[in-house]
Amino acid sequence: MDISSPLRLCLIEDDPIMGESLYDRFLLEGYDCDWCKTAQEAALKVGQHTYVAVVSDIRLPDRDGEELFRDLLTQHAVLPPWLFITGYGSVDRAVALLKLGAVDYITKPFDLDDLIGRLRALAVARHQERPPAFAPQLEFSPALQRMEAVLPRIAAQASTVLISGETGVGKEVVARRLHAMFSRGCDAPFVAVNCGALTESLLEAELFGHEKGAFTGAVRSHKGVFEQANGGTLFLDEIGDMPFPMQVRLLRAIQERCITRVGGERSIPIDIKLVCATHQNLKKRVEDGLFREDLYYRIHIVHLKIPPLRERREDILWFVRLFLDESPGSTRYAHLNPAAEETLLKHDWPGNIRELKHTLERACIFSNGGEIGPDDLFEPGLFESESSESRVDTSSQAPQTSLHDILRRTEQGHIHQALQSFGGHMGKTAEALGISRKNLWEKMKKLGLSDAKPKENTEP
Repeated sequence: MDISSPLRLCLIEDDPIMGESLYDRFLLEGYDCDWCKTAQEAALKVGQHTYVAVVSDIRLPDRDGEELFRDLLTQHAVLPPWLFITGYGSVDRAVALLKLGAVDYITKPFDLDDLIGRLRALAVARHQERPPAFAPQLEFSPALQRMEAVLPRIAAQASTVLISGETGVGKEVVARRLHAMFSRGCDAPFVAVNCGALTESLLEAELFGHEKGAFTGAVRSHKGVFEQANGGTLFLDEIGDMPFPMQVRLLRAIQERCITRVGGERSIPIDIKLVCATHQNLKKRVEDGLFREDLYYRIHIVHLKIPPLRERREDILWFVRLFLDESPGSTRYAHLNPAAEETLLKHDWPGNIRELKHTLERACIFSNGGEIGPDDLFEPGLFESESSESRVDTSSQAPQTSLHDILRRTEQGHIHQALQSFGGHMGKTAEALGISRKNLWEKMKKLGLSDAKPKENTEP
């Protein structure tokens, strides 16, 4: 958890005079700044914090700045905007780095006011371009860690990806994660359509669009999702439920990367990344004659299989914190008591992440105050959709969590809630908790709540 200023910079500069001058100016302009003097230190900081921009020299004592940037591109799905400082002789390299993904460069000697102006423009652009449904980094369970490790490589090389998994397991979350890597912060469209929710005639017009007068009611021309997603990502959800006749047209569109609208004659080229998803066993669908074998092999180039939530229970509490933190209004400050956490960990979640999210939404409605208990999660007789077999009876089961873990979770949740309530302000949080700021900081480090050392000059 990175409780930091929204205007936080990373400066990578080994020259003490240049570095101190830039560092002081950034502070005067209202930025929080981490000054790294080596590439090794910078790689660590970029992995720990969220920066509005990185200002980096190309020549560093332990490693070349270009080499550092290339390595970080393979390790992280989305890097902060990266601006290089370069001498005249390195301009060609800086231009090459722009093609690789850096956003700007500035040559020595430079005007500090010009640099500040560029940074402000980057901050505004980053705020405007980041989508509200930005997919978070996948964490914790070995299954998701392995998936997260291969996503950058897939995003760099694949144009068609198949994602499979049970309903509600998070296939669209992974699709949006890939889209964020495909687009690398650009304002590229992400368009999703459920192939199993439309009839054949409606699906054809939805996918490929139609010309005016193509059928009754077509009073104007309409772009299909292939055209809408041009330059971005098209997400075809539940492709296994697509009507068999439509699969022929889809195969042609994928192979040729061009489409023809319903009622039209003109071939329209498309440039998209295609992500397909299904809860079906497509290989069995092929054997049963319900899915075309040639289409199966065309979309099965890269296959990501997401295991159900019951097989990766390590992720449950991480998703809980994510949902509670991102919920609007007072729901943000709700937290689970240890008994509720144990209840969630024991539940099998047949509806996977979608069921977990809906359960938390209900719990926030029916909980008293900010604390959520087991009775708020699965109240007997209130939600008919919850079968008696799926509810967890904790009264007759021996506790499987140690007292130390329960106390740690309770303390972690209470401090996290307090930090959220006071916007990460260390002094106010410590005062509300009745402990010293030093004690609070030590507890945060021990509980893994923050990697950011509190800034004295931001406290009253």
